[in-house]
Amino acid sequence: MTVFNVLQPGTYAVDPTHTEIGFTARHMMVAKVRGSFPEYTADVVVGQTLADSSVNVEVQLNSVDTRNEDRDNHLRTSDFFDIENHPTMTFRSTEITEDSMTGDLTIKGITRPVTFDLEFVGVSPDPWGGTRAGFEANADVHRKDWDLVWNVAVEGGGVLVSEKIKLHLDVELVVPADEAAQA
Repeated sequence: MTVFNVLQPGTYAVDPTHTEIGFTARHMMVAKVRGSFPEYTADVVVGQTLADSSVNVEVQLNSVDTRNEDRDNHLRTSDFFDIENHPTMTFRSTEITEDSMTGDLTIKGITRPVTFDLEFVGVSPDPWGGTRAGFEANADVHRKDWDLVWNVAVEGGGVLVSEKIKLHLDVELVVPADEAAQA
C-alpha cells in the first residue's frame, strides 16, 4: 500500500501528543541516552506526487529533554547546541520517496544533508471526523558534522558521548475535519 492510495493531497498538521522528535546516543559506549524535543513546528504537505510533497520542521533546542536536568542544561551550552546563538534546529525535505526522506538538517548554523529511512505506518479516520496518518523515520548522523564535538575520554578507552547519534521520528499527522470533508 502506498501513501497516495490512502492520503488525499493537502496540508497536514502534526499531532504533538502523538508525535516524538527524538534521538539516542551512547553513554560511555555501554548504555543509551534517549532524548526528545517536545517544542517544534512542522509543515507537512502531501502533494499529488511524492515529488510534490514536503516536510519542514523547526525545533526549539531549549526544549531538549533527556530526563536529566543537568545533562539537558549542558546540551544547551556552547559545548553542544549553543542555544544562546542558535536556538533552533531545522529540517527541510529535498526528496521524499516511498521509503526515504532526504533533506537539509541545520544545527548551529551548519547545514548537511540527511536521509531518513521512512515507513508509512497507516491511515485511519478519527472519532472527530478527521483523518490520521502515521509515519516513522530513522537516520544515523555523526554529531561532529554539526560542530557538536565536546567529549571526554573515559578510563579503559572510549568516550563519554558517542559520535554517532540515532535520530528517530514517530509522527501522527492530522487532516482537520473540514479539510477531510473537502477531499
